[in-house]
Amino acid sequence: MAPTVPLAVLALVALVAPGLGVAPGCDYPAQRWCSSRDVAAACQVESRCPSLPHPAAAPVQLSLYYESLCPACREFLVTKLFSTWLLLPEEMLNITLVPYGNAQEKNVSGKLDFECQHGPKECLGNMMEACLMHEAKNFSTYFPVIFCLESGSSVTKNLEAVGQCLQIYAPELDSSRIAACVQGDTGVALMHHNAQLTQALEPPHQYVPWITVNGKHTDKLQAQAEASLLGLVCHLYQGEKPEACGGSKAPKIPSGCRR
Repeated sequence: MAPTVPLAVLALVALVAPGLGVAPGCDYPAQRWCSSRDVAAACQVESRCPSLPHPAAAPVQLSLYYESLCPACREFLVTKLFSTWLLLPEEMLNITLVPYGNAQEKNVSGKLDFECQHGPKECLGNMMEACLMHEAKNFSTYFPVIFCLESGSSVTKNLEAVGQCLQIYAPELDSSRIAACVQGDTGVALMHHNAQLTQALEPPHQYVPWITVNGKHTDKLQAQAEASLLGLVCHLYQGEKPEACGGSKAPKIPSGCRR
């Protein structure tokens, strides 16, 4: 018995064949014309293949420039950014964290040193989180640990705080490697890199948290992110919206840490 050709394909053949013919680059039998977007494009029948999957939309790119002891930074990261990340599918939001903020980088006798807005403890916190990111590599591994640190009563009481958060959220990571990073040249190099990223911002940052969305910062984007980050990401994302995008409003966060 000859194979059955779907009615939809027969209808497609009827539509295409009479006046238009098949595209010169189409070397596929009629039953395969709607099998994939590439095949449909080669045969110039994309508009007649409603069942084709839509190309994946690019994720919204969000970068947070912050410092570990800034109250407004901690509030935004803990109550807005982390909760939004939890609610949305991974392919919808891509987050970059840059712990440095309003710090100052100085060359002291040929060695780099840093002064932070909230003192040496903040510099330690910034470096701890930078080293954590460096060692963990994967965002979904280190972000819950950073959330744990920033939501605690003391971000930088000592390196044991990292160990405690690792036990809860990322027990596979070695806290001794993070400690070695903080106490060695790698931590300094990471902070230097974050200093360069922060200093390259255009327009230059005036306060933290400083938020860029898809590589841009405007007062409007900053205000929208602070008021309803979930709503902003849902609005900007061009793909199919998940159920979490039904709408959200959030209270204002405290004033940022100005330079």
